[in-house]
Amino acid sequence: SGAVRALAMLLSQLPEDVLYHILSYLDYKSLSRLCQVCKTIYHFVNRDAVWRTIAKEFLNTGITRSGTDIYPHIPLKDRVKIAQNWYDGVCKRAIPLKWKTKLLPWLQMDRDTLFLSQAADIGAYHLRQDSGRLQHKPFEIYSGHEGDVCRFVLTDSHLISGGSDGKILVHSRRRNMSMELSGHNQEVNCLDSKDGLIISGSRDRTTRIWTLTSSCPRDTIPMYDRVWSVAISPTLSSFVTGTACCENLSPLRIWDVKRSECVCSLGTQFRRGAGVLDMVFESPFQLFTCGYDTFIRLWDLRLPRKCVMEWEEPHDSALYCIQTDGNHMIASGSSYYGVVRLWDKRQTECLQFFQLSTDPVSSPVYCLRFSSSHLYAALATTLHSLDFSQNPVYIR
Repeated sequence: SGAVRALAMLLSQLPEDVLYHILSYLDYKSLSRLCQVCKTIYHFVNRDAVWRTIAKEFLNTGITRSGTDIYPHIPLKDRVKIAQNWYDGVCKRAIPLKWKTKLLPWLQMDRDTLFLSQAADIGAYHLRQDSGRLQHKPFEIYSGHEGDVCRFVLTDSHLISGGSDGKILVHSRRRNMSMELSGHNQEVNCLDSKDGLIISGSRDRTTRIWTLTSSCPRDTIPMYDRVWSVAISPTLSSFVTGTACCENLSPLRIWDVKRSECVCSLGTQFRRGAGVLDMVFESPFQLFTCGYDTFIRLWDLRLPRKCVMEWEEPHDSALYCIQTDGNHMIASGSSYYGVVRLWDKRQTECLQFFQLSTDPVSSPVYCLRFSSSHLYAALATTLHSLDFSQNPVYIR
């Protein structure tokens, strides 16, 4: 109507900072309806700056708690629409890869590339930007282990893998070169790397500190227990180890990188066998952990005696892996029937769950990774994908 067009003209004549302030009072549905008024308003409302505050309250929009935008190449309005599907569990399932032998695969993602370990090799697969679909053949394969790859991590310049042969291989992602780090005498269960620093943990009950400038460890720390997980702090000054909890020691300990000394332990009451299988830093002080005791825990490293929040797996299954969106969402992989769960940190109950393996075949989710629109989960004989961009919730 004429009145609406007149109002649109008045809005478009306002200074941008005033208009931003007015729009900050609207929810996502009102903003989407406002887009339909006229082209001028449409182009203004579609700006990321308009949607930023709203996006921070939704799951997996790429806006972290600190305000960093993980996916700046995708319009925020589109990410908010897809976030509705994450919350409601609306997705299209697929199995892009299958293999016959049961393995313990691991995953990493870097933009439009998915890295998948299968036995002694790590394949790099292109992900199509428009659909997130996986190309069936890897465009590059990283090899060199005499046994299976247990874990691997990515940096901007290297792919670093630990194997059941006790070796660590540092592959250059830019040149056809690799370096072998030898020191462990049993499988390397876990490792992490940041800014040239490498921390590895092994079944041989040691943690070792390495640098990219030497093939020998800088330090070896006796742990007196099998090491299942490690994570380097974003500050690079410390790291955390997670052990099998089979000895009279806390399974979670913080170590000083320079002195190679234990700074403190996290928690005081862990039942025997409550090993820590995965962990992820969300900030220098916030650490998420999971493992055999069926809990996801959030730790504030400034208050190490007790976790600040916890979420319990409702079917009493061990939790093999976790990933967070840096804001409100946690995704976890369970030990039975390929169960993936989505959690909203603001709630104590599980938000959504997906059973990926079918009876009578049961497999843990050994690893999972997600982007703004897709989640990929690696099971014993299959790679599963959940596409949350399918049939998005259209806001009218």
